Amino acid sequence: MGLPEEGENGKIVAAGEEEESSAASPPQIPEKSLFRYNSPLVQVVLIGLVCFCCPGMFSALSGLGGGGQVDPTAANNALTALYTTFAVFGILGGGIYNILGPHLTLFAGCSTYVLYAGSFLYYNHHQHQAFVIAAGALLGIGAGLLWAAQGAIMTSYPPHHRKGIYISMFWSIYCTGGVIGGLIPFVLNFHRTEAVSVNDGTYIGFMVFMALGMIISLAILHPSCVIRGDGSTCTNIKYSNVSTEAVEILKLFLNWKMLLMVPASWASNFFYSYQFNNVNGVLFNLRTRGLNNVFYWGAQIIGSVVVGYLMDFSFKSRRTRGLLGIGIVALLGTAIWGGGLANQLDYSRHHEPEVKLDFQDSGFAGPFVLYFCYGLLDAMFQSMVYWVIGALADDSEILSRYAGFYKGVQSAGAAVSWQVDARNAPFLSQLIANWTLTTISYPLLAVLVILAVKDDNEDEGEGKVKAVMKAVH
Repeated sequence: MGLPEEGENGKIVAAGEEEESSAASPPQIPEKSLFRYNSPLVQVVLIGLVCFCCPGMFSALSGLGGGGQVDPTAANNALTALYTTFAVFGILGGGIYNILGPHLTLFAGCSTYVLYAGSFLYYNHHQHQAFVIAAGALLGIGAGLLWAAQGAIMTSYPPHHRKGIYISMFWSIYCTGGVIGGLIPFVLNFHRTEAVSVNDGTYIGFMVFMALGMIISLAILHPSCVIRGDGSTCTNIKYSNVSTEAVEILKLFLNWKMLLMVPASWASNFFYSYQFNNVNGVLFNLRTRGLNNVFYWGAQIIGSVVVGYLMDFSFKSRRTRGLLGIGIVALLGTAIWGGGLANQLDYSRHHEPEVKLDFQDSGFAGPFVLYFCYGLLDAMFQSMVYWVIGALADDSEILSRYAGFYKGVQSAGAAVSWQVDARNAPFLSQLIANWTLTTISYPLLAVLVILAVKDDNEDEGEGKVKAVMKAVH
């Protein structure tokens, strides 16, 4: 890494530089099978399995409210530390991924998830926050690396006209981790109807899955080795370098495309603290929270598939498909947050329900359906944003930076939201803030699609012009 490499024609090129001759040569036509190891499909499935095991289990743990503890303070402080470091390393993660490649980046990221789950196992016995908070800060670093790599893989490996379906496929696999992760505390704590914190076996179960994710991460191929069905590769660059990545990351803060995405990025994890702690954690007992998370993440599978279909198949024009997807998510989001407002008016931080709901209680259905719809909206919102990111480019090197910027801003918003909840902000104020942020995002994303997303015929036209200019020169 960082040393000169020999091109196919014997020419020596510096690492991090694109070899012009390889770009000019005819593309390598791969085997027709979708299931060959170096196909985008197999690689996206593999990154989905990694996220099934690591972020999927983390999501289930967070979804318990307070990390499965009676007092959410330790979890809130750990998550604040997590998303603070995540904000920094999310933005840097795309550059780090371009320099180190997927193996080191993903393996290092996955290892921090195991440590975080283990810190709650420790907290179950010793009630010391310091280790949990430190593990949260380290997980923020690891999550920044993992999600930047994931974003690059998910948005750049697929063919550009099928990115919605690949995103929904990834999201479905990832959210299945949340479903299984929700079953773990539900089953292990089923007979503990009066329990206020989960047992040791719950955290050990999470750790086993996360360790498996570390191993699977080693199977991910570098983007230069992945070949699409038309013979094109995801990038012609094997490794980048520190100076190049530093300059390109700084440019993102002046990139008008990224600036239009800031509200959506900030909003996309901001609502987790409200939904997990103040809806699931406040309204339901421990075993029912686990059951709710099974359906919360199950709803995400449905939401991602719907958005994937709309964004890839609803209209011939890619720009029209993008606008339709944004419009439908906006309408559904308005309805769901409206339902959340009606539910929130029944209780407050200072007047919480005296008895927490069990799934066998008669009043369970209404709040449960709302929580299910929150999961549906989360997947639709984030799949929509990822589709827009993927529509801005096809090259892995560029999209890794875009995805890193998205996750960095997203994590900064999450850090603020967990601390807002830790400081006992009114539930109603948190709901209004979430609703406002998501609402502001929709018209800005629509403007981005209109100005920056090109239809297939425009891409083909530009490609022909470039080919003619290259031939002339």
